Amino acid sequence: MSQKLKVGILGGTGMVGQRFIALLENHPWFEVTTIAASPRSAGKRYEDAVGGRWKMDTPMPEAVKGLVVMNVNEVEAVASKVDFVFSAVDMSKEEIKAIEEAYAKTETPVVSNNSAHRWTPDVPMVVPEINPGHMEVIEFQKKRLGTERGFVAVKPNCSIQSYAPVLTAWKEFEPYEVVATTYQAISGAGKTFQDWPEMEGNIIPYIGGEEEKSEKEPLRIWGEIKDGVIVPAESPVITCQCVRVPVLNGHTAAVFVKFKKKPTKGQLVEKLRNFSGAPQELHLPSAPEHFIQYLEEENRPQVTEDVDYEKGMGISVGRLREDTVYDWKFIGLSHNTVRGAAGGAILCAELLKAQGYITAK
Repeated sequence: MSQKLKVGILGGTGMVGQRFIALLENHPWFEVTTIAASPRSAGKRYEDAVGGRWKMDTPMPEAVKGLVVMNVNEVEAVASKVDFVFSAVDMSKEEIKAIEEAYAKTETPVVSNNSAHRWTPDVPMVVPEINPGHMEVIEFQKKRLGTERGFVAVKPNCSIQSYAPVLTAWKEFEPYEVVATTYQAISGAGKTFQDWPEMEGNIIPYIGGEEEKSEKEPLRIWGEIKDGVIVPAESPVITCQCVRVPVLNGHTAAVFVKFKKKPTKGQLVEKLRNFSGAPQELHLPSAPEHFIQYLEEENRPQVTEDVDYEKGMGISVGRLREDTVYDWKFIGLSHNTVRGAAGGAILCAELLKAQGYITAK
């Protein structure tokens, strides 16, 4: 590509916004040219607006340090400078819905990390390897918004990344009942141990709203477009508990599955290792070469060993074994702020570009 698309980051000073900026450094297709945040950050150089709150383990990219942060509420002004935006704003759900649609109505595509639009019927919620065809609902959304090129697309919750792809790989064996417990890193709350010292040596058996998302969002991903909206699948039934654990990055899931058809372990492992989708076929820049790895060692996957598999864009699975109550059980691991947040949204934007939905203005 001779000229990169100009990208804006809405909510660029927060942890997910920072992850977007770190991952987009030297991206072959996209260039961060605009950062917008709350009025208290507006008018400051990005480096000064973030101050000592840079939470990534890599240095702040030089290219963004001097960018003057814009006011995210000045929609027309921000939109005029970019081809599309990533949204990681920290507002109420209703405020997020309103501001993302406002950007879309300026003919600026919005790829959101937020949950506000995940159940808007004509907004696609996509894991690119699983349901790339859901992007087609954008045409119906644009009619509702009255836009030519503006729309909102979202990625799903970070909690489901460690098991929804696995269940998708096993779809032909017809999983119908799933029990999942997720052990979720503190960065999922936008925190580090410095911010949240009470998490050291502690677990909290509650994450607000997370269990409902973990149970329902996979069904929307597995759904289909009917009459211009996405209709969720009805099975498998999923029940979930979500626990906050003293880990910085990486959501682990312990999962039990019942199948209508009775697969062997060899069949299940083969499906995981061979599972791929549109990102791999299209060779998208952020796509993992191998989406899911299966680890034979009894003590894997581990956060310290495996969370950065495929630069944090892959899923690690292990401990697949028969269960005495359910058919099979396994442990899954995904990087919650890469695949589960900013990286997953970037992969969605790459898919949207490849599909022709995101273009230069």
